[in-house]
Amino acid sequence: MAKHVRIKPLESFEDFEKLLHIQRVVWKHEDLDLTPVHQFAVSSRMGAILLGAFVGPELAGFVYSFPAVFKGESCQHSHLLAVLPEFRGYGLGKALKWAQREEAVKRGYRFVTWTYDPLQTRNANLNLQALGAVSRTYFPNFYGLTPALCLGPGIPTDRMLIEWSIRDRRVKSRFEGKARKPVFDDAALPKAQARKPGGEDPFHRPGRPNLRLDDEVVLVEVPRDIKALAGRPDLIAEWQTGLRRTMTAYFGRGYVAEHFIFGDSSFYVLKKG
Repeated sequence: MAKHVRIKPLESFEDFEKLLHIQRVVWKHEDLDLTPVHQFAVSSRMGAILLGAFVGPELAGFVYSFPAVFKGESCQHSHLLAVLPEFRGYGLGKALKWAQREEAVKRGYRFVTWTYDPLQTRNANLNLQALGAVSRTYFPNFYGLTPALCLGPGIPTDRMLIEWSIRDRRVKSRFEGKARKPVFDDAALPKAQARKPGGEDPFHRPGRPNLRLDDEVVLVEVPRDIKALAGRPDLIAEWQTGLRRTMTAYFGRGYVAEHFIFGDSSFYVLKKG
């Protein structure tokens, strides 16, 4: 991260107004779908964590979470993380999450949760690999058919729930840069879902899910870049349907998504819980 980057709490209405601009640019949302100024104003005064990343004088990104309950325990639920396109490559997203963790620890929390689209592989890699979070919950159509959040027309807003145990060694070692990167042989490990043979990049079709594996570690393939399929909602829907069936089945049997392999072929790494 560049030395002239500062991360600090956002508290003024001037800063809250800037968050509207960031949301519009990053997600191309209409005003109806933006988190409004008054929400930031009230929640930041009532226990939310709202941090901004400044590059020089400019607000380049932010992270926003609010108090919630997870497994009967108070936690922070992280709802928004955004960095303006011109500031990507500074490591701001990761820096904002670590700053969020530090603040949550100071406030006495043990968990931070959030949801994300499991077909967004860069987010999966950040969540499971870089931050050391895990997932064991799959929500079909979490936000309903909200057009701004769908991957394509009529495609459900499926989400996975992230559990970030912010005091655990798994997370601490990543924060301190001491974690060893796990190595998985994706050619040798059994696959609960994989692409069909043949097909031309990036337009591969998913094969039939194998829901009967009982190995300690199984892999679940997803397209490396779902945005490359933007003109093929039929393929996006096929991959999403297969992923939903697979994750629901294996999560239901106690498997946990602990790692992610991000490459030309990308896979969730599920381990028996």
